[in-house]
Amino acid sequence: MLYILLFVLCILLFIFGMTIIRFGLFNLSANKLKTWLIKLTRTPLKGMLTGTFITALLQSSSAVMVITIGLISARIMTFPQSIGIILGTNIGTTFKTELITFDLDTILVPLAICGALLIFFKNKKARSIGMILFGITSVFTAMKGFELLAEPLTTMTIIHNFILSINDHIVLSLLTGTVITAVIQSSTAMTGIAMGFLAAGLLQLDAAIAIVLGANIGTCITAIIASIGGGKESRLAAFAHIWLNVFGVLLFIPLIPILTENASFLASKIDVQLAHISVIFNVATSLIVLPFATKFGEMILLLHDRKPKKPLI
Repeated sequence: MLYILLFVLCILLFIFGMTIIRFGLFNLSANKLKTWLIKLTRTPLKGMLTGTFITALLQSSSAVMVITIGLISARIMTFPQSIGIILGTNIGTTFKTELITFDLDTILVPLAICGALLIFFKNKKARSIGMILFGITSVFTAMKGFELLAEPLTTMTIIHNFILSINDHIVLSLLTGTVITAVIQSSTAMTGIAMGFLAAGLLQLDAAIAIVLGANIGTCITAIIASIGGGKESRLAAFAHIWLNVFGVLLFIPLIPILTENASFLASKIDVQLAHISVIFNVATSLIVLPFATKFGEMILLLHDRKPKKPLI
């Protein structure tokens, strides 16, 4: 029971770290973000590049989706403009997945001390930098916790049996990633947990890949919640986010064995392999849809808007 409690605390620490990183980055650039989102979305390609950059900056695809849906609700942005941003959020979110693969163990304590001291400064920029540094140490500490607790947790019969079952069933792994991500509302945290079990040698790579694919579906819950009461176009943006990730997952499920067999060419460490595969999935899905972005938007209108619409062009 103690191990479960510690594991839950690690999840909360991870989410806390990602949140204050986002707050710190947002405080440094809040005045420009919405302007960029509005002005640089005239074409799907510009929207995708803008969405990628801002998601990488905020370290949260969910945060960018919430901002986008908020702008749509306020009639500052239209649903067609949001399509490129949605494609970009999936690419931008991979930056934080790659970030957590770095080995910062030796400098975590100095970073934490510097971050904590800067947070108490009156200067807004100094406080923001302090939040970023303290958030990074929180995330990496949680990642270390996932790795250290993975093996003790599997001594519990129920968790041991569950790990064995998802190792043998890709669909169950996919559902696990989807459900847990929907609950904790962080695909990166779910990926971090999978990386911890991978590094401990308890989770097979193919199951971990399926979990990461499922996490991309589970993360859509935030956009759905944000769209409630936001009007028709806000709901369309949330549906577009769901369909993009579902389409990508369906496309990649048959490729899991190929990715597993060739993962060693991507990196030597298995947890880094998973991070790189996550990047491949998100970038490939967005680039495949990009040439058909207008048609993709029309498909969303056809499926989720009862009234006939004119073409998006």
